[in-house]
Amino acid sequence: MLRITVTETASEQRWILQGRLTGSPIEELIISWRANRRCPPSQRRVVDLNEITSIDKDGEQVLLMMIQDGAKFEATGLYTKHLLETLSAQKIPGQDSERDCSK
Repeated sequence: MLRITVTETASEQRWILQGRLTGSPIEELIISWRANRRCPPSQRRVVDLNEITSIDKDGEQVLLMMIQDGAKFEATGLYTKHLLETLSAQKIPGQDSERDCSK
């Protein structure tokens, strides 16, 4: 099960993910993420992964998509931090999309 909570302020769009970033619930996350790609230039996108309990290969691909879209992450788990560093290294330089809300 994956719980997705999105809150917005003038300066930030915050995605709080709880549970498992695996399997079919990922589709709902992808649809929601793509639907919210456009945001004001002054608004950052922050993804809170502190309550994620597991991530499969599909979940890794979703995180890579978020990284390429300019998202910033909050994570306290050692594995999650390492995974984000590894995925960030895979990011293609200059591939920030115009949908990046962190600029």
